[in-house]
Amino acid sequence: MIDKTVPNAQAALQGLADGMTLMLGGFGLCGIPENSIQELLRLGVKNLTCISNNAGVDDFGIGLLLQTKQVKKMISSYVGENAEFERQLLSGELEVELIPQGTLAERCRAGGAGIPAFFTPAGYGTEVGEGKESREFNGKMYLMETGLIADFALVKAWKGDTAGNLVYKGTARNFNPMMATAGKITVAEVEELVPAGELDPNQIHTPGIFVQRIYQGQHYEKRIEQRTVRQS
Repeated sequence: MIDKTVPNAQAALQGLADGMTLMLGGFGLCGIPENSIQELLRLGVKNLTCISNNAGVDDFGIGLLLQTKQVKKMISSYVGENAEFERQLLSGELEVELIPQGTLAERCRAGGAGIPAFFTPAGYGTEVGEGKESREFNGKMYLMETGLIADFALVKAWKGDTAGNLVYKGTARNFNPMMATAGKITVAEVEELVPAGELDPNQIHTPGIFVQRIYQGQHYEKRIEQRTVRQS
C-alpha cells in the first residue's frame, strides 16, 4: 500500500532551500498552509519566489515571511491587505508580478497539465500585456501567458488519506487544487488524515498521484481578513 505520510512539517519540507520557487495555496487567509509557513519561518530560507493569490496580512500567512525578508519576489493577484507588502514594493525591496486572478489560476493549472503557454484576453492593452506576445483570434486580441511550476507546492486540505488523495472544503478549493498539480514536490497538510480507502473516490479533488508528502497539521487559526457583522 502506498504511504506518503510524514510526521510533521519539518519532515515535509526537507530539501527546501534558498532561492527556490514556491506555490502556496489558499484564498485570502482561507485554506492557507499555516503549518508549512511556520516551518519556513523556522528554517529561515531566503530569496524565495512565492506564487500565491495573495500575500497574507501583516502578521499572518505569507505576511510573516515578508516581515522576516525571506521573500525576494511575489507572483500574486490580490495584495491589498498587507501594509508591509506595500512598503517593500514601493521601496524597491520586493520584486512583484501582478497577474489577473483568473490568469494566475490558469497559469498554475497549465503548468500542472504540462501546457507551456496559452492565450487569454485578460490584460490586453494594459501594463499586464507589456512585452508579451499578442495574437488575434476571431476578431479579438489575446495575450500569451506561460504555465507556472514550482520547486515546492505547499497546499492545505480539509481531509487527506495516506496515499495523498485530498478533499478541500469551501473557499480553500480555489487555488489549492491547481497548485497541487504544479509542484515538483507537492506537500499537503490536512486537518484530518485517514487511511487509504476511507475517502469516497467521487469526492476526491486532488488525486494522490500529484502529492509526494502529506501530514496532519495542528493548531489552525483560520483567521478572517475582514470580519463583517450585522448591527444589532
